[in-house]
Amino acid sequence: MFRIHIDNIMRLKILMLLTLLPIGAMAQEFDEFFCDSTLRIDYIFAGSQDEQHIFLDKTCKMPGWHGRRNHLAELPFEGNGQIIVKDHRSQREIYRCCFSTLFQEWLSYDISKGESRSFENVYLVPYPKDTVDITVLLLNNRRETICTLTHVFNPKDILTHAMGDKPSWSYETIQQGADPSKSIDIAYIAEGYTADEMAVFLDDVRKANNALFDHEPFKSYKERFNVVAVKAESKESGTSIPGLGIWKNTILGSHFDTFYLDRYLTTLNMKSLHDCLAGVPYEHIIILVNTDNYGGGGILNQYNLSMSHHPLFEPVVVHEFGHSFGGLGDEYAYESEPIPMYPHDIEPWEPNLTTLTDFHGKWEDKIKKGTPIPTPESNDPKKIATRIGLFEGAGYSLKGVYRGMQDCRMRTNQNPEFCEVCRDALTKLIRFYTE
Repeated sequence: MFRIHIDNIMRLKILMLLTLLPIGAMAQEFDEFFCDSTLRIDYIFAGSQDEQHIFLDKTCKMPGWHGRRNHLAELPFEGNGQIIVKDHRSQREIYRCCFSTLFQEWLSYDISKGESRSFENVYLVPYPKDTVDITVLLLNNRRETICTLTHVFNPKDILTHAMGDKPSWSYETIQQGADPSKSIDIAYIAEGYTADEMAVFLDDVRKANNALFDHEPFKSYKERFNVVAVKAESKESGTSIPGLGIWKNTILGSHFDTFYLDRYLTTLNMKSLHDCLAGVPYEHIIILVNTDNYGGGGILNQYNLSMSHHPLFEPVVVHEFGHSFGGLGDEYAYESEPIPMYPHDIEPWEPNLTTLTDFHGKWEDKIKKGTPIPTPESNDPKKIATRIGLFEGAGYSLKGVYRGMQDCRMRTNQNPEFCEVCRDALTKLIRFYTE
């Protein structure tokens, strides 16, 4: 008994040391490898279902680093792609982030079987003090690597363009965190607003931001977010609607009918987007599009884009932020599945979806013993709001993909909040970025 007691004490001391050491070490690690600046890397992703390629386009240096300074080589979830930075000499991994792309989504459509296309992509990493190896990898929906590129970056490279010493567009601070240096930076940017409509844009930003921070867990962690509004001016008001033959000259060139889906509103002009944000404190991006047509899109660690003058504007912008910031999957299903996004024998990386292939570590500890699988839906409002289980029908599939609760902001615009499963996932992510 005495030996067991001593062993437990030793384990406790070791555990405490392992818990405490990274706190100081992580801050030292950032200062050891990185400057307080941002390396912007522009890539072209191109190809078809048969063959994919990644091309380096250009590199830029911008003042200030507005991403995380801890958990540098960790990921909160896998994503559909990753960018990995290693110290060139030691090959030690010193930074990693995850993302999703429109290119990978396009590969899931039949049109990409016999047609090649290219897509712009831009990523921000902390600016290294010394030479690094940077790897970009793309994954398919079976979580298999389909394409990689590794290139060497020398921080003294004279062809790395300096930009952002002065902001491209003026911006206003909407909200400031309790400790701005440790907070998550969100930038709203105007799309399809003319110079005369900037007051309208700022009003739309406040509506969107109020809606976002009325939702938990953002409401409880509001002091951990910095928010600015970037007043990028378009020559014409609105956005393009190709299906109606409407084309507008806007700053980001957004349009409906992405991949021929009439409600899918996106921009493919990633370089223009980041050019407009140069000199602005930002990490996560919310694009407000000056239109009353219903539509939007959210892409992990790329952007959240939403129409701003439709009656469902506020729930949609919050839903899309669940995608772009939180990595949450859609919890609705189609009668006929147009996008076989989630193979039923592969566990989704999204924290709010499961195929039960590898459910461990998600929300299984919240399911009461005896809860049937699949969990039947109820008409009782209390059960809808509180019962956690395995509800079949999510990730665009009626069968084989499960969500944690009957309804959620990630399922319908009518539900007033994120479900408990999504709230927990978002809380973990906010803490990952800020602690």
